Amino acid sequence: MRGLDTTDIAILAALYTQPDLNNKTLAEQVGLAPSSCHERVKRLHNEGVIISTQLHVDMERLGGHIQAMVAVRLSAHDRNTVAGFQRDLLVTTEVVSIYHTGGENDFLLHVSVPNALHLRDFVFDQITSRQEVNHVETALVYDVKVSQQLPVYP
Repeated sequence: MRGLDTTDIAILAALYTQPDLNNKTLAEQVGLAPSSCHERVKRLHNEGVIISTQLHVDMERLGGHIQAMVAVRLSAHDRNTVAGFQRDLLVTTEVVSIYHTGGENDFLLHVSVPNALHLRDFVFDQITSRQEVNHVETALVYDVKVSQQLPVYP
């Protein structure tokens, strides 16, 4: 992969802050012709620098009145067990994201549920009932903020 120049970084920073920018506005912000800007964005996608764009929604407005981080430890750590755990939980309505982590816990699950009873049932029915799970710890999320800064490293 080629190195990123200052124009690529400017494009990424603008799209990171506002992923739905149209090409014309993006081109104006970074000082390119719209056709050149479009080609650069396309190249950043093709090279795997831009993986996807995301939509952030207000979970409360969707009925997710409670959010939590659920820490999970598995008793087995082979590829099939880890992949199966991720695959099965990622498709549940409650799971927003799954983080496979190092350290004391193997996974952090960001979940959103309508109420405390739903959270309890989800943990019991979808997590602790799994044979490979040997520890679960749940922490309520009071607030979520997403950085608007693009982390660029020299």
